[in-house]
Amino acid sequence: SFCTIQMSARVIGEGLGMPAKVSLIQAVRDYVCRMCTDVSGMKVLVMDAETTGIVSMVYTQTQILQHEVFLIDSIERARSDKMPHLKAVYFVRPTNENMRLLQEEFKDPKYGEYHLFFSNFTRDGQVQQLAEADEHEVVQQVHEYFADFLSVNSELFSLNVPSVMGLSGDVWDQSVFDRIQQGVCATLLALKKKPHIRYQQNSEMAQRVAETVVGTMDTETELFAGRRTETPPLLLLLDRRDDPVTPLLNQWTYQAMVHELIGIDNNRVDLRGRPSIPEGLEQIVLSADQDKFFEDNMLLNYGDLAENVKGLLDAFQAKTKSSKSISSIADMQSFVESFPQFRKLSGDVTKHVTLLGEINRLVDKEQLMEVSQVEQELACTEEHSSAVPMVENLLSKDSISAANKERLGLLYALRYEKESTNRISQFCDTLGGETATRVQQLLRLCGSAMRSGDLFSNKSWLAVTKRSLQRSIKGVQNVYTQHSPYLAQTLEAVLKGSLSENSFPFIGAPPDAASANKKRTPTEVIVFMLGGVTYEEARYIAEMNLANPGVRVLLGGTTIHSSTSFLEEISRVNLCGAPPQLPPAAAAPGTGMTSTIAAIGMNPPISSKRLAALTSSVTSSMQAGVNAAMSKLQ
Repeated sequence: SFCTIQMSARVIGEGLGMPAKVSLIQAVRDYVCRMCTDVSGMKVLVMDAETTGIVSMVYTQTQILQHEVFLIDSIERARSDKMPHLKAVYFVRPTNENMRLLQEEFKDPKYGEYHLFFSNFTRDGQVQQLAEADEHEVVQQVHEYFADFLSVNSELFSLNVPSVMGLSGDVWDQSVFDRIQQGVCATLLALKKKPHIRYQQNSEMAQRVAETVVGTMDTETELFAGRRTETPPLLLLLDRRDDPVTPLLNQWTYQAMVHELIGIDNNRVDLRGRPSIPEGLEQIVLSADQDKFFEDNMLLNYGDLAENVKGLLDAFQAKTKSSKSISSIADMQSFVESFPQFRKLSGDVTKHVTLLGEINRLVDKEQLMEVSQVEQELACTEEHSSAVPMVENLLSKDSISAANKERLGLLYALRYEKESTNRISQFCDTLGGETATRVQQLLRLCGSAMRSGDLFSNKSWLAVTKRSLQRSIKGVQNVYTQHSPYLAQTLEAVLKGSLSENSFPFIGAPPDAASANKKRTPTEVIVFMLGGVTYEEARYIAEMNLANPGVRVLLGGTTIHSSTSFLEEISRVNLCGAPPQLPPAAAAPGTGMTSTIAAIGMNPPISSKRLAALTSSVTSSMQAGVNAAMSKLQ
């Protein structure tokens, strides 16, 4: 009976035979594979809305069906037909609503057997409630499989929590908080890690998550008593408020551009309603795990991408031409054997040429090269006298969209908030009342007084001098991608062992670690950003891991922001009442003069003439690559 089922079947990474440095995608895939293979025979896989997204990120429907899965269903969908010959494999989150639906199902079972897999810890009393509801004794096993996060890339994960505004000020949304800390704990268990934890000192929600995760590790000692390493991994909990600039910028690398201009939702891109989209491509899957071309090109800039799409198109045309010269039975056999690869290549070509065409259309329509040049200047250069006329020029143009004008106004306000002669109020008057409100909301949430670090490298003489020296040493290779996220400075300090313990204190470290392990530079770091991450930050992490084989950094966040979703979050800020009170800002995290793990730091000023010359060169190169691909397409 249900009451005798062992709830000790809590499966963590090591139980699946995972290597020490497993990818996030492989961690979830192994969980799903074990669920399907442990239950033999024909079965139905039942999931909720969240676990459906989790599974779809790592498995195609075809791959799932290969595990004798006859049907994929939703727990939310009511069924009247009974199929007692099928076994039901339930993979759901342990929410109260799912528990209620399971209890209802057990009153009148539709399937012959039920195998329950929860994506996280079940709470006290939940299993007992299910046991009492299982009057027909159809439940065969109950497990906790810690796959409670979405694996976007091998080094990037998300919890799909769109807003954390309920965790600031006078309000506290406990359900949102629970989802976040449960997702963080599940990630640690899936990766078989028991890390030291540091959190951003001026963030209450980061501190609370840190405390709760430590409490869970102390309570679930058996689960977290995994493999020990000489240098423990580090979980670093950050707050999006310290860098509001990165999610406001236009992007110029493939994955980031698609998300910014079109939108990526659980690896799905929706092109419905857009002009000149071929039939059958209104909705496409964009997954690095399932698409080799995308995996190889998702971090490349716009110009290099256009050249590589052209190369993909050329390869397809060559393949098509060779397939026409079939003159013997051997040729026929060869073609039939290569047909699956041929068909896949055809699909990849059509998909990526379609995406590039839509990106190119939007870049031209929105005049993004001109807009992005000024955005990068505002993000990377402290030169108010030149910033004002550049912003004024774009705000006066009818051809620039209202959304792009608003983001320029917001970036200007962030950069020159403390400038005595700033033009914030004048720009707000030009842009209208809604933008004026948005500026107030942004500064209230992410203004200088609310940030702990030196976002613009202008809070001290040393920071300004270092920034200037970096620019003179490194130069600017591409004015459209010169910005580096603030996360780069923080991680550089982590890996050099110079991250301020005042700004990022440890929590829950064992006493013997205080003098030794805490001082060692970690080689495994899991960064989790409360308030959401960006694909620009994910690109930085990927490049850093590639440049440093001895270091492994994973990045996660409550969501993955585009400028649109970030502005939606900002619009939820309540302007009534007093702003949230934060602890006094501590010293900015320590940073070094140069770094081998990054190609860029926060860049210092560059003269307008130099900027124009570089822009002209880069624009010509990028546009030539795009034009070549477009002409080939036509």
